[in-house]
Amino acid sequence: MKRIVAHNKKVEIIEDEMPSIEGKPSYILVKTLYSVISPGTELSMLAISENKQLHLGYSAMGEVVECGSNITDVKKGDLVACYGAPYVHHDEYLCVPKTLYAKVPDTVDPKEAALGGLGAIAIHALRIANLQFGETIVIVGLGVLGQLIAKIANAAAFNVIAYDLHESRVEMLEKEKIKSFSSVEAMEKAINIETNSQGADAVLLCAGGKRSPLTHECLKWIRKKGKAVIVGDIEPDFPRDLMFGKEAQLLISRAGGPGRYDSVYEREAIDYPYEYVRWTEGRNLEEYVRLIKEKRIDVQPFISEIVELTDAPHEFEKLLNKESTTLTKLIHFT
Repeated sequence: MKRIVAHNKKVEIIEDEMPSIEGKPSYILVKTLYSVISPGTELSMLAISENKQLHLGYSAMGEVVECGSNITDVKKGDLVACYGAPYVHHDEYLCVPKTLYAKVPDTVDPKEAALGGLGAIAIHALRIANLQFGETIVIVGLGVLGQLIAKIANAAAFNVIAYDLHESRVEMLEKEKIKSFSSVEAMEKAINIETNSQGADAVLLCAGGKRSPLTHECLKWIRKKGKAVIVGDIEPDFPRDLMFGKEAQLLISRAGGPGRYDSVYEREAIDYPYEYVRWTEGRNLEEYVRLIKEKRIDVQPFISEIVELTDAPHEFEKLLNKESTTLTKLIHFT
């Protein structure tokens, strides 16, 4: 089968052995239809691929072609959304544990379902913020992940204020009547108006940039005992005086939810008890599918560019060289 890898800071298509579910009763074999390029994560992997080969991708969807003996919720021919490396990559076939897929209803556009991994990450970030109905959330950085968080937060009736330097990204959310700004001054004015100068309940930092000035600035935007949630690739460098003065909470959102990087949950496909861990990464994936099934959020703007598998390396080059302003692209597997 064909798979996409990063090697010596370039993207290549290689031939590899097809995965098998033999001896894996709680796995399914999936023929990939679409996978999603996650620019932030995958371009970072490209940068560290000198003298090594790294598998790219973590969000995809496809058709079930074989089921292990313990699988009862899907059958051959069903469509599923899948999330999480090393089980989900830009590969023609995927061997996925039952804890990392969600069945896709017939009424859902398969291309929308392919965004499930990103959707789970966005949902988990909001859960980490632990907000209540009506609270004010500021989302900084409107790449595909920030956009998804803003849309889901808006659907949940939080008071959403969004910011990005790029006017085009701001305009994408303005079309949905979400308060969005490309000027810090305008955003700060909106925060003061919306909260009677008390400050936002939480700021979610979805931008990249390691030593970002946002880690200092965002503490000015939250209320006393407010929250700063790191979602993007930012070093947690916060000034003590502002943290202390507001008794602010610093939170980290890691991937798609409980279960991520746990070999028992993922590799052994043993789910956490529903009554003790309500929202695992798998259940967050299911929730994303529900949101698009019920049209609670519109993700069509993210699936406007489809590239064929053979053209994928060139598309990665365009993203790396900043020749593309697209937030993400879908890879189509025939």
